[in-house]
Amino acid sequence: MEKNNFRIHIKIDTRTYPLDIRREDEEKYRLAAKMVNDTVRRFRGLFLDNDSQDILAMSAFQIALSAAETKKSEEKALFIGELKNLNDDISDFLKEKRKKSE
Repeated sequence: MEKNNFRIHIKIDTRTYPLDIRREDEEKYRLAAKMVNDTVRRFRGLFLDNDSQDILAMSAFQIALSAAETKKSEEKALFIGELKNLNDDISDFLKEKRKKSE
């Protein structure tokens, strides 16, 4: 284990998992575990007769879908920003060209 790492125990559903992480990442790991457990709890309420494997699979899918939607939104925002920069560059070029022709 590296010097800045330490071990935490994350509980997912009914199991506990030891993880060696960097100290500055602890909050992120605990938040992720809370998100998983909240999702598992929600699916357990919706699908009372499903076993743990189904509940965990659907929870993983829901979290992955959310991450994919976030990534797509970020990519769209980046693309829009690049288009804006390109538009600004074209506008600047045309202004300079107009000044030279006057």
